Amino acid sequence: MDHGSDADTESDTRPRPGRSSGDARVDELLTRAAAGDEQAFAGVYDALASPVMGLACRVLRDEAQAEEVTQDVMVEVWRTADRFRPERGAARNWVLTLAHRRAVDRVRSVTAGRARELRTGAREQDRPFDAVTEEAEEREEHRVVFRCLAELTGRLRLPLVLAYYEGLTYAEVADSLATPAGTVKSRMRQGLRRLRECLETAS
Repeated sequence: MDHGSDADTESDTRPRPGRSSGDARVDELLTRAAAGDEQAFAGVYDALASPVMGLACRVLRDEAQAEEVTQDVMVEVWRTADRFRPERGAARNWVLTLAHRRAVDRVRSVTAGRARELRTGAREQDRPFDAVTEEAEEREEHRVVFRCLAELTGRLRLPLVLAYYEGLTYAEVADSLATPAGTVKSRMRQGLRRLRECLETAS
C-alpha cells in the first residue's frame, strides 16, 4: 500500500474540519487497523462498540438482537477496515452507517421470521411451555456471554468472536489477524478461561 510522502501521512492523522480530536484518534486507529494492527482495532472496538450497541438498540428495541448486531458489525469493521476513507468522513460515522444498515436488515429478517412463526403457530396452536422457557433461557444466556466477552481485552476477545461467531478455524483466525497460529491458540485458551470464570460468577 502506498502511504505517500511523510508530510501526507502526517496530515492524515490531524483533525479534519468539523471533526473532534477524539474522532481523529479513532480515524487514526482504524487506518492502522486496516494495515493489520490488532491493538489499534482493540482501540476502535473500545471507542465504538458502545455507540453501535446504542444505535442497534434504538432500531431493534431488543437488547439481545442488538448485542448480536454489535458483534457482527465490529467483525465487519475489522474485515473491511481498508475500505474506510477518512477524507469522506469520520470513522465513527462510517461504522455507525454499517451498524444502521445491519440493524435495519435484522429488523426485516426478524419481521419475516415472526410472520413465519405466526403462520406456523396458527397451524400448531399453542407452543409447549417447555419450548418457550428454553428459548427464554437461551436468550438470557446469550446476554451473559456477550457481557463477559465485552469484559475481555481486545486481543483476547477478537479471536473468540471470529472463531465462535464467524466459524473461522485457528488457521483462518490467525490469517485474519496476521498473527502466528500459536499465539492465536494461546490467546483463545486464555480468553476462554477468563470467559468461563466470568460465566461461573454470573451463574
